[in-house]
Amino acid sequence: MERQNKSFVTTFILRGISHTPELGTTLFGIFLVIYALTLVGNLLILLVIKVDSHLHTPMYYFLANLSFIDMWFSTVTVPKILMGLLSPDGGAISFHSCVTQLYFFYSLASTECFLYTVMSYDRYLAITYPLRYTIMMNDKTCALLAGGTWLSGAIQSASQTALTFILPYCGPNQIEHYLCDAPPILKLACADTSLNEMLIFVNIGVVASGCGFLIFLSYVSIVHAILKIHTSEGRHKAFQTCASHCIVVLCFFVPALIIYLRPGSKHVMDRIVAIFQTMITPMLNPLVYSLRNKEVKMGLLRLRDQRNFV
Repeated sequence: MERQNKSFVTTFILRGISHTPELGTTLFGIFLVIYALTLVGNLLILLVIKVDSHLHTPMYYFLANLSFIDMWFSTVTVPKILMGLLSPDGGAISFHSCVTQLYFFYSLASTECFLYTVMSYDRYLAITYPLRYTIMMNDKTCALLAGGTWLSGAIQSASQTALTFILPYCGPNQIEHYLCDAPPILKLACADTSLNEMLIFVNIGVVASGCGFLIFLSYVSIVHAILKIHTSEGRHKAFQTCASHCIVVLCFFVPALIIYLRPGSKHVMDRIVAIFQTMITPMLNPLVYSLRNKEVKMGLLRLRDQRNFV
């Protein structure tokens, strides 16, 4: 009988973002606009990469994966936030829906983390070995690297989800967050969570520090290679190619480090930083890559010209 399911909680309540009733409508409008811009921006990036043959290169293949992830990363969380702002009961989420949200949240976040590492490796090969780049990063290699990021993200997320929901939940059901995330959920468990918290901390720490270290090594090698370029125009082009990637990497890693890899937990701080991670960063990525990338801007112009011609 000891093996009976002790997860008596069938519904969690997401406390969301503290606000006055008057502010709720304003926040709903702001978040809805951000969500719409995120979807439109990333769909536009996917479309231009799909139809423009000039962008059928490894760099843009990985960028298409990033845009696809960002669309779903926002979709996993933002609609539920909007529901919570509109309705007093909008914060209610079933136990199984909470498990599903946490799994896909971590899966997409982990996949994006691995993808940034692959993208930095791609830039390293492109700048360090320009003559052999197309051979080294052929279609098969790109597919294997992209597939590896998705598989690794799914496995990493499965371990995080299991560590969170293997515990019994039989008491309080109010999650001090606007999404199902491991740290605030573990505070509701009817058992000792110290081991689970440590394993989750180590799991996230190993992935984040490992990816961060590999990205750092890639860019040290990239800078070393760029400094060997004789022409200032060539150095400027190489730096500009990598600048967009550096910006989005910082926008992704800094919030994650603040939330997960610091001692203690401050609910208000977590929620504010998580808004940046789940809403602002996915919206900024297509803007960064379109505004700072000449090839993407040209692709968008060609796409517009094609539509006008039709």
